[in-house]
Amino acid sequence: MSLEENKAIIRRLFEVFNKQNLALLDELIAPDYVDRPRQFGDLESYKQYLRMFFKTFPDTHETIEDIIAEEDKVWIRVKGVGTHKGEFRGLAPTGKKITWEAVSIWRIADGKVVELQYATTELDFLKQLGVIEYTEKGKKLFPE
Repeated sequence: MSLEENKAIIRRLFEVFNKQNLALLDELIAPDYVDRPRQFGDLESYKQYLRMFFKTFPDTHETIEDIIAEEDKVWIRVKGVGTHKGEFRGLAPTGKKITWEAVSIWRIADGKVVELQYATTELDFLKQLGVIEYTEKGKKLFPE
């Protein structure tokens, strides 16, 4: 696949994600897909995770800000937003609009995504949910 074709697969994946149409994931992701950060190794586990995420943040929307392709990998920088309306990791819904950013690397083989690795601003995400709070020293080091 060409670099442009690989980028198109990832763009399409985010269109599917934003429409929350999990049925279309079969066209884009390999059955033995590996999600390194969440530590699962198949498409069905990914779908299960997304069902939970969409229930928790039903208005979720992610926008690709940057996209770069090299060999069999596509790097993206993405910004997301969603309202916390369902339980998340034991935390009751807060009704807060949450934002996040992530940089992810998607590996593609035979026209399908086979692997994901990413880094995200999870600390800020958890702070927005009210799970953590900065200490006085933290507030000085990381002013809002």
